[in-house]
Amino acid sequence: MGVSITIASGKGGVGKTMLTSNLGIALAQFGKNVTILDADLQMANLELHLGMEGMEITLQDVLAGKAEISHAIYRGPGGINVVPAGISLDGLREVDMNILEKVLGKLLEETEILLIDAPAGLGKAAVTALASGEHLLLVANPEISSLCDSLKTAMVARKLGTKVLGVVLNRMSFEKGAMNVRDVEFILETKVVATVPEDPEVRRSTTYGEPVMIRSPHSPAAQAIKKLAADLLGRRYVESTKREGFFRRLLDGIFGRV
Repeated sequence: MGVSITIASGKGGVGKTMLTSNLGIALAQFGKNVTILDADLQMANLELHLGMEGMEITLQDVLAGKAEISHAIYRGPGGINVVPAGISLDGLREVDMNILEKVLGKLLEETEILLIDAPAGLGKAAVTALASGEHLLLVANPEISSLCDSLKTAMVARKLGTKVLGVVLNRMSFEKGAMNVRDVEFILETKVVATVPEDPEVRRSTTYGEPVMIRSPHSPAAQAIKKLAADLLGRRYVESTKREGFFRRLLDGIFGRV
């Protein structure tokens, strides 16, 4: 039986799906059998981050009783398995979120690590995702509004019996006067387990539907996510000092990829 980790955020737009997709790939690079499930049925975009749009059978079909979960699992980049949410508005009407936990149980029989990309906020679907995972990773930006919403999410998760592993601070700035890790831990009463710096390679990777772990594995963001994966697995990881070469940056400039 595998381990399930719900990755959630108090508000949208903080980089939750980016982190989920790239963390899954990083865990797979350490030799783990990883499955990522997009539980955000209303605002699904995991497929966009992974370049996997248009999958025929999705989680919507499974939760509507039209397909088995085994038919909604696809091989994604970096050797991960992916269960896309689906984007059909009509299909949403037939979804029964009450069977999500049963579906996750079947997935856990076939995978070592299951990452659940939860909807942002605290709506019914988000709470269901929080309750379905054994563990929780919170994703937040180092700003007050994001942290306040994350605090509410952590409180709900604990009431549901979900173990909060910690907070990942995304788009972290290390400029003078910026909020630091100690400030965040005081506000959330939760350990910061990783800081992912502001990195233009993340935006570029998202634009082209190619995870930063694959497109720019030596970028600061990719290195931070790889270290998080190592920490979760109890592995030692030394960050690479290699950076993208001159010719790669030159080609990016020529073809408008910057």
